[in-house]
Amino acid sequence: MFCPFQLSEDGIEMQFGTNHLGHFLLTNLLLEKMKNTAKSTGIEGRIVNLSSIAHVHTYGHGIRFNKINEKKGYSDKRAYGQSKLANILHIKELTRRFQEEGVNITANAVHPGLIMTPLMRHSKLLMRLLRVFTFFIWKNVPQGASTTCYVALHQNLKGVSGKYFLDNNEKRPSSYARDEALAKKLWNFSEDLISSISKV
Repeated sequence: MFCPFQLSEDGIEMQFGTNHLGHFLLTNLLLEKMKNTAKSTGIEGRIVNLSSIAHVHTYGHGIRFNKINEKKGYSDKRAYGQSKLANILHIKELTRRFQEEGVNITANAVHPGLIMTPLMRHSKLLMRLLRVFTFFIWKNVPQGASTTCYVALHQNLKGVSGKYFLDNNEKRPSSYARDEALAKKLWNFSEDLISSISKV
């Protein structure tokens, strides 16, 4: 989170690669198995992407498609926000595809809250300031896991898909996160990016 600019071994900006592209690939690798399992058992499958309220703090057009791996103009905080926006757009497009196919799988995104972990180790000053001024809203790990568990397991959310949750409640995400065209564009971009890496 908020890490300095660096590229992965595959040449992908680290936050985008770690927070979105890896999850996108893993999900796609598991999709057929999930579809078959949901169909054969009649049990709804659920995909939960861990996003963040930071998705509202991204680059000017939401996703820097043409500059995803460029150091120039890189902002550690906006890059993090971009990757978390991508998590929500991913579930939005997954939901559209599931509904189109009539698949018994849901996909939702959650913001776990501010949790006492070393996630912000690259921003020690910001971390100190946040802890001083927002100490009363920080969560421990079990509290932080609550929304994820709720969305993954609670019977009240049967059939609920394409939504964003915070503190066990559905919340309205940013306008970028609700943009269907942006979600489709990100899906295609992610597939192309993975395909180009695979050929190397």
